[in-house]
Amino acid sequence: MRAVSAPASSGPTFGRRLQRAVAESGPIVAGIDPHAALLRDWGLTDDAAGLREFSLRTLDAVAGRVCAVKPQSAFFERHGSAGVAVLEELLARARERGVVTVLDVKRGDIGSTMAAYAQAHLQPGAVAEADAITVSPYLGAGSLAPAVELAREHGKGLFVLALTSNPGAEAVQHARTAEGSPLAREVARYAEAAGRGSEDAWGSVGLVVGATVKDSYRRLGLDRAAPTVPLLAPGFGAQGAGPAQLPEVFGPAAARVLVCLSRGLLAAGPLPQDLTDRAEALRKMYETGRIDAPTW
Repeated sequence: MRAVSAPASSGPTFGRRLQRAVAESGPIVAGIDPHAALLRDWGLTDDAAGLREFSLRTLDAVAGRVCAVKPQSAFFERHGSAGVAVLEELLARARERGVVTVLDVKRGDIGSTMAAYAQAHLQPGAVAEADAITVSPYLGAGSLAPAVELAREHGKGLFVLALTSNPGAEAVQHARTAEGSPLAREVARYAEAAGRGSEDAWGSVGLVVGATVKDSYRRLGLDRAAPTVPLLAPGFGAQGAGPAQLPEVFGPAAARVLVCLSRGLLAAGPLPQDLTDRAEALRKMYETGRIDAPTW
């Protein structure tokens, strides 16, 4: 996979902004995933009004105690245009508060279609503007080029699916190229080149690597292929991974891991102070590596 060339933004790169946010607020990324059951547990209606209350309450409670928020677009889209409007409001509120946003949309297409997806979320002033989005590389490197170019131009970021723990993922992600390299390693090489990181600055194109992939991250050589990329890591908390998996799975790269937590954080609601306290406790847990604390 070959990276593309594009003009760089004159402001701080996404990688540098994210690195600063982690230094200031810790490694937790708060997943804003308003499942119907969670809305019900909070005493909220499963409609756009309940969605709005849930999302904005969560953002206000965790701001300053997490490095970013990660809304899952699907849980907003299922409410139609009214739900998408809530997502747009959430992204705008986060931007006003200076909270980094990673919109989980897993876009992946070709040509003008991918360019349109990128414009919808990475173009400054777009109604659903985010700081970064998740993308899928499995239509080939060229499919990501429009998003990489726009992100680079405007100081935005991407997180490229590399190693996920869903059933059947290994058949694709661990497959070997004709030269014998695991496909996931080639994705990592692409992200490293496209993200343009350095020894002291994270790249702006990161990888999605599940915290429950065991030894695959290092065994397949992603650590060596992409030494400057941030790693967006789902799988912590309710999915089974805890502080111990940071060194076990990621080794020295643990310092670049963004710990994604959704249910383990949101289950503390609906009271804002309880959410704030849980976010602070999770931050301390993962910063110190304590394994005797609850995993939620």
